[in-house]
Amino acid sequence: MFMQVGVDIKDRNYLGFLWWKDGDLTQEPSEYRMTVHLFGATSSPACANFALKTTADVNGDESNLEAADFVRNDFYMDDGLKSVPDPTQAINLIESCSQLCAKGGFKLHKFASNDKRVVENIPVDLRAKDIQSFDICHDNLPVERALGVYWCLESDTFQFRIKIKDKPFTRRGILSTVSSIFDPLGLVSPVLLMGKRILQRLTKDGMDWDDPVPEDTRSQWERWRHELSLLACLKVPRCYKGDDIVELSTVEMHHFSDASLLGYGQCSYLRLQDNQGNVSCSLVMAKSRVVPVKPITIPRLELTAAVTSVLVSEFLNKELKYDGISHFFWSDSKVVLGYIANKSTRFHIFVANRVQKIQDHTQPSQWRYIESKKNPADIASRGSSADDLIHNSIWWKGSVLLSTVESQSSTSKTEPFMLDNADPEIKKTVSVLHTSTIPDEYEDMLSRVEYFSDWHRLKRAIAVCLRFKQRLMNHKISKPKVHLMNSATIKQNYIPVNVDEMQQAEKPIIKMVQSRDFADELQTLRQSSRITSPARENSRSVPTVKKTSSLFRLDPYLDEEGIIRVGGRIRRANLPKDVAHPILLPKKGHVTKVLILHYHEKIGHSGTGMTLNEIRAYGYWIVASRASVGSVVWKCFTL
Repeated sequence: MFMQVGVDIKDRNYLGFLWWKDGDLTQEPSEYRMTVHLFGATSSPACANFALKTTADVNGDESNLEAADFVRNDFYMDDGLKSVPDPTQAINLIESCSQLCAKGGFKLHKFASNDKRVVENIPVDLRAKDIQSFDICHDNLPVERALGVYWCLESDTFQFRIKIKDKPFTRRGILSTVSSIFDPLGLVSPVLLMGKRILQRLTKDGMDWDDPVPEDTRSQWERWRHELSLLACLKVPRCYKGDDIVELSTVEMHHFSDASLLGYGQCSYLRLQDNQGNVSCSLVMAKSRVVPVKPITIPRLELTAAVTSVLVSEFLNKELKYDGISHFFWSDSKVVLGYIANKSTRFHIFVANRVQKIQDHTQPSQWRYIESKKNPADIASRGSSADDLIHNSIWWKGSVLLSTVESQSSTSKTEPFMLDNADPEIKKTVSVLHTSTIPDEYEDMLSRVEYFSDWHRLKRAIAVCLRFKQRLMNHKISKPKVHLMNSATIKQNYIPVNVDEMQQAEKPIIKMVQSRDFADELQTLRQSSRITSPARENSRSVPTVKKTSSLFRLDPYLDEEGIIRVGGRIRRANLPKDVAHPILLPKKGHVTKVLILHYHEKIGHSGTGMTLNEIRAYGYWIVASRASVGSVVWKCFTL
């Protein structure tokens, strides 16, 4: 696919290489350039994918809208997967899509289908390798791989081929075996959870990669490894729609979540109901994860599992092509349901962030309570053996509640659960009287600074104000006569601010910000004797900021202009003042954000490291600088 996409002439030097003409190594190598994209270049996948999508945009007209939509939305690099209602539509789609891609220089081949009539109409040289010599009358359709998943064409089911290689009984060997099972949809995630728990236990015990596994763990590992072969018997229907479903009346997604001391997980089911009352329910996606090594409470794990359900629902809502799909969420934790329904109580950061994420994407009315014994996510959180999972109908078909004819959209909503005031996650209300230490002259200026989104424009505005202030002070003694000027005269007499004025404008901006964000530190430093210079040898004996301050490790001091700078032993180095003692800025705030964005744009939108170096080179030091700069750079990249 890459070699079907040409490289622009001006970019070919980036793909240059040396080679010997005619393979004669006795000659001097000649310089060559690739005219097409090659395998191994970081840019090749993006360029090839862009060319494929552009082919669909340029050549997709009214006669082949379905083919263009197929190329845009159902291709993953060079593999395309699509489901259509009948064989005739599939044959037409293959033909129109092949013609569309041929206009862009792409040749589609390796076609496979679960319908023998479709396979028979595909030219032999364009079929997948295993069905090129296929006999429609006598042969069964083989097993193909679709994006790494084994797809049995004959039975139209997804399967697992388990090939357990002999690996040493070490942490490295266990990791290799667990990672060898490719399950992107999480269909057998409860089985894999058991292996991940063994691996986590070894990691927690401090076992090295090649240390032999203890005997008690070895027996558990061998039993789990032996049971993996049973997954080869598992066959998961590819089609969600049951054979008895006629015309759909309701489409619902039900997401279950649960957590335990061993793990947490979720599972999502698609519930289809037709106008005759027939109901079909199928497992679509699931996730099982081991609990973190750091101890965490069950309510927090339950809330984390609920967040995972919300993220999965957003993904499935985008991928599933159903109109008017309704999402419902189930949990057996009344505490979590109380968190989600809450609108007034304030929580600690861990709970508050996750509750906010849930409330941003769902409504409390979408959440339901389910008993633990009826919750299929209980299997995802506790794990399961391969044999039990294969024969467990609640895992593959969902809770018994979903098999009823009545849809959840018409049932009564679950009453919100009340929170216990003694819940440790609830923040205690504390009243604090705070007296502002910001000078009155800065109060109004700080609010006006928020109007500027550009560092250069902000400095220029302050410079103009300082010039005007200076002129007023010069005319203070001798009052001039009143003189009126129109806007044209003012514009004609206006002199642009110079570099010196722009540099002087930075000082009042910095003072305003430091007065607000470093008020306590500023007061302490003013009372100490470290006001004029950091070069005193006995500076450590002088009172400094509190140890709880974010500036304590930076050994701050006040320069002669009343600006807080970084101190330290580097004062003895023969370096410029701005380099040795940069100006301190808070990690958050409008001015900090504008300054970061200014230097980020100045170096051509480079990464966090280069932006940070540029800021420090110009004499600024931001508290928690990497996180602050990284946040601004990431938002700039995502715009």
